[in-house]
Amino acid sequence: MSINRPTVLILSSDAAFSREITANWPRDPAPHSDSPEFIVLDEAFSRDLQGSNYDLAIADASSVENSISTNEDERSHPNQSVNLGQKKDLKLSLTAAGKPAILIHSDPSLDFYKLHGVVLEMRREPGLWPAIAGLLGREILRRVQAESRAREAEKTCAAAQSEATLGRYMVEMRTNVNNALTTALGNAELLVLEPGLPATVQAQADTIRNMALRLHEVFQRFHSIEKELTVAARESGKKAVSAAAGR
Repeated sequence: MSINRPTVLILSSDAAFSREITANWPRDPAPHSDSPEFIVLDEAFSRDLQGSNYDLAIADASSVENSISTNEDERSHPNQSVNLGQKKDLKLSLTAAGKPAILIHSDPSLDFYKLHGVVLEMRREPGLWPAIAGLLGREILRRVQAESRAREAEKTCAAAQSEATLGRYMVEMRTNVNNALTTALGNAELLVLEPGLPATVQAQADTIRNMALRLHEVFQRFHSIEKELTVAARESGKKAVSAAAGR
């Protein structure tokens, strides 16, 4: 999901439906908050939603109901079963996609709203449904954004913990490493001073000495950082105590 610009997928063959959704979408008063990007598709495309890149789908089940009632004899009993079957297919497609969705129907016999997993089914109340759908959609997107930020924070925290563990290990092993470096450095110094050694051996000994000195400088820097962090933590603790005492 794009945290800055979420995507809302509107599934309907009725152009008025998408106009109502976009026109009544609430303006977010939060600073630096972008309105979502709306993409309008026919509800028949709901079968191909898996893997699609969107954050919320708003589907129009009432367009399915209206097309059935106008094209078939309203007195025939099969009409109701076809109606329910097509609405069920639409709901199943939204559920299979695994993304948050609002399914808007016009069946007065059903509850005003009901949650089915990731799909919130809502009745199309005249005059009210666009504003309610917009408010629900905005809250769903806020939750999705919060969950996305939480996942990113968890990843950052896990990476920081891994680095902190590695840092503590290196600090704990500093003495052992320094002892090993001192031994390597001393022997390299003796080799460099040894008379009569071939030039290639002396060059190799000189390289070992220089690398040992560089490693020693690196671990000395670790020691300095450890002291700086200890002092910073102590000062932070003092400020926290002073702030608490001043309340």
